[in-house]
Amino acid sequence: MPKIKYIEHSGREHEADVPVGWSVMEGAVKNLIPGIDADCGGACACATCQVYVDPAWLSKLPPKSDMEETMLDFAQELRPNSRLSCQIKVTPELAGLIVQMPKSQH
Repeated sequence: MPKIKYIEHSGREHEADVPVGWSVMEGAVKNLIPGIDADCGGACACATCQVYVDPAWLSKLPPKSDMEETMLDFAQELRPNSRLSCQIKVTPELAGLIVQMPKSQH
């Protein structure tokens, strides 16, 4: 099972084993990791699961869909490496992925 590292805005780190096929958001919610609210439950209908993807991992992720781009327009503290964690499906290749949560989601 791939390990994902979640870093709260404060710098506190959490590592979680996340099953292949789950989203990065599901991994956070089901492991009770603070900072990912996921108000819409992963339907790509809000931006409360925004994360900043470590730059070393950006090229390993699939491109953003049009829907994700639209929802990110509603996110606070948007950065070039912002993604919605509900739209990142965990694959074996993502073992070691590092994401950080924005200050607005603490």
